[in-house]
Amino acid sequence: MPRTKERKQATSTTSDRNNANSDERKLLQQHGNKLSKSTMRAKWIHSPEEREDRKGQTLATRSHDVIKAWADERGATPATVEGTQHSQRAGVLRFAFNDEAPKGRLRPLEWNEWFHTFDDRELIFLHQQHLRNGNQSNFFRFDSPHREDA
Repeated sequence: MPRTKERKQATSTTSDRNNANSDERKLLQQHGNKLSKSTMRAKWIHSPEEREDRKGQTLATRSHDVIKAWADERGATPATVEGTQHSQRAGVLRFAFNDEAPKGRLRPLEWNEWFHTFDDRELIFLHQQHLRNGNQSNFFRFDSPHREDA
């Protein structure tokens, strides 16, 4: 079965049980063939009070409050990779962890600039709250309905 057809079928069954709201279901249905399998299976989170159903579960959000709370719990601050900016805009988005100043090519950003770039690119924040063993997880990555490598 072609990849696109598989993803569309997965969208119709997955979005019904993954806590996605109507806007997120629409995004999954419209762009399912461009999003990762992780995004398609993830549980969508809308507030910092929502938690995973099980340790190690992949979570997805576009909520600024959820992202900021996740970062704050880990002592992470918004950053970008120096040299990746586009037309005076932040490039690759990252976090500096453990309340340390960004090192190497990481450049600190203010939250409003980080979120402006996040929203402009219509990114989805994939993350974990805990590893399967119960320890806090720093795992995160971004997905985009506009990526070219799907």
